[in-house]
Amino acid sequence: MSKKVLIIGAGYAGIEAALTLNKKKKGNDIDITLIDKNDYHTLLTELHEVAGNRISEEGIRINLKSIFKYTDVNLVMDEITSFDFENNKVSSAHREYEYDYLILAMGSSPNDFGIPGLKEHTFTLWSYDDAVRIREHIKKCFVLASQEKDKEERQRLLTFVVAGAGFTGVEMIGELAIWVKSLCKEHDIDRKDVRLIIVDMLPRILNTLKEENSKKAHKYLEKRLNVEVMLNTRITEATEKSLKYDGGEIETRTVIWAAGIKASDSADNIDAERVNRSGRFKVDEFCRAVGHKNVYVVGDLGGLTDEQGRPLAAMVENAIQTGHGAAMNIINQIRGKELRKVEVKFHGTMVSVGNYFCVSEIMGKSLPVWLSIVMKYLVNIHYLWEITGFRGISRYLYHEVLERRQRKIFVEKHWSTRIQAWWLTLLRLFLGGMWLYEGIVKIKDGWFTSPKLAAFLGMASDASSAATGAGTYVTRIDEAFKIKTGIINFLLGTESRLVEGATISSQHFAKIDLFNFGDFNLVPWFLRNVVLANDGIAMFFQVLVVILEVLVGLMLLGGALTFVGSLISVGLLTMFITSTGLYEKSWWMIFASIATMGGAGRAFGLDYYLIPYLNNVWEYFWKNRKFRLFFRRSLDRFE
Repeated sequence: MSKKVLIIGAGYAGIEAALTLNKKKKGNDIDITLIDKNDYHTLLTELHEVAGNRISEEGIRINLKSIFKYTDVNLVMDEITSFDFENNKVSSAHREYEYDYLILAMGSSPNDFGIPGLKEHTFTLWSYDDAVRIREHIKKCFVLASQEKDKEERQRLLTFVVAGAGFTGVEMIGELAIWVKSLCKEHDIDRKDVRLIIVDMLPRILNTLKEENSKKAHKYLEKRLNVEVMLNTRITEATEKSLKYDGGEIETRTVIWAAGIKASDSADNIDAERVNRSGRFKVDEFCRAVGHKNVYVVGDLGGLTDEQGRPLAAMVENAIQTGHGAAMNIINQIRGKELRKVEVKFHGTMVSVGNYFCVSEIMGKSLPVWLSIVMKYLVNIHYLWEITGFRGISRYLYHEVLERRQRKIFVEKHWSTRIQAWWLTLLRLFLGGMWLYEGIVKIKDGWFTSPKLAAFLGMASDASSAATGAGTYVTRIDEAFKIKTGIINFLLGTESRLVEGATISSQHFAKIDLFNFGDFNLVPWFLRNVVLANDGIAMFFQVLVVILEVLVGLMLLGGALTFVGSLISVGLLTMFITSTGLYEKSWWMIFASIATMGGAGRAFGLDYYLIPYLNNVWEYFWKNRKFRLFFRRSLDRFE
């Protein structure tokens, strides 16, 4: 009889627990149900990017069905309001759910610490809706400010305060500082009229990081982003028009509260022992709620402690590991095995301050800014790979690279310009036809039966045969096409000029030596000692060249795995360039190969069906450890 495992909350911990249970279950021994009030998962670490208008809200929202596609996890959209641990039941306003094992993963909520006016007059940044609400409010403030005649009210509208200088607060103010530049330009407002303030009661920002990183971020905020940093400042009250603190008041219409968290409000009705004023649940070393052997509490909601007895920080890495640990212990309980202590290994953290600055500490070491930025992207990619595979990564990069709304540097403006892939179809077909023709010609010339490679590479025993051999294969296009149109002949290499005047090149461009190390050149050495080491090896590589040319031609013509085919094309051309030189007949193929990497097979090509299919097959394998897929939604389009 299968055991019912109920997971409440589709955050980082809940998703990890559900995926782990699905991977480890045997047959139908476990029935897994995941309940959440939303039908999507939110990338909480990227909320500031939506609030600061760097990316659209779709960039942080992942549909739960896409995560649990090809799994046996039952998804239920509901909000649990009642918990009956004695009878192993939970319920919502409309339905009751029974369980054998329960995982509570509802996460956390902002903590206002009882400060008057915070709930009524401030914004929080802790959910998808919060991020969208902040973004739209800031837009409205600039619109109203551009029309406001009263100087005091205009200043309130253009004063933005972030309360809390931890990770969330610093990332929010940094993002806002970049966006403000665009907003000022759009609404004809002087940047000097805008005040950006971050407030905290601690003596430095990013207090959990090393002091050197805290100082770097502090300096960047003040000097580069023109943010006012107010430390050792205790907030006492928030009103509709101001934020009050010990000794003063800031006139503002916008306060974003990011100064603390507590256990999720949805867990208020749970009768269980709590750890401290944060309201997190006390758990044992196995992540079980104290006094309840079949109830596990994970993520920000759980109060798992470190070796010093301190509750773990509310961070994504900790949430994922506790979710995994709880799922494994449920598996052990079901199968009568010994429970294992959940040990969380913290690897590091990264904090972005706007688009182009980031501080990080990985395994106790501080990384340079550029590497910190790269690591932040890689961490997100790694997480998305775990839950959604290629699908999630491509979507993430699309929003972060191609659809970025904040653009600062010249290059970004250009790479963010998108075109339809069908414009590349004719180029793809032409390039594929050229490769296929080259391969067929070589087959007709006996490349499968007699040695030709040495002559082709210009390494025959005598110079004349080498020259003859290389020249033979660079004139094949001329023989195939007797076209007397200038531009066509230029592309094919039969003409070396488009208009009257001097020729643009000789018979071929000079050979490019990419791998020179003093007097040593890697390419000739590799060709002589590896490719042409003996007749058998030489024939192998010779046949391989022909096969690759034909294969690339067919892949490009059919639009199947176009990126891979174009990559092979670049590789073949690189080999030719470094060995025989770049001929007029083929120079254009380099640029054509690079261009067709950009999804040229997605329009009027097999990649339209093949890429989604392969994504689905991989996702099925990753989640079930089986390659068996066939027609179980495997032909669904990949959007």
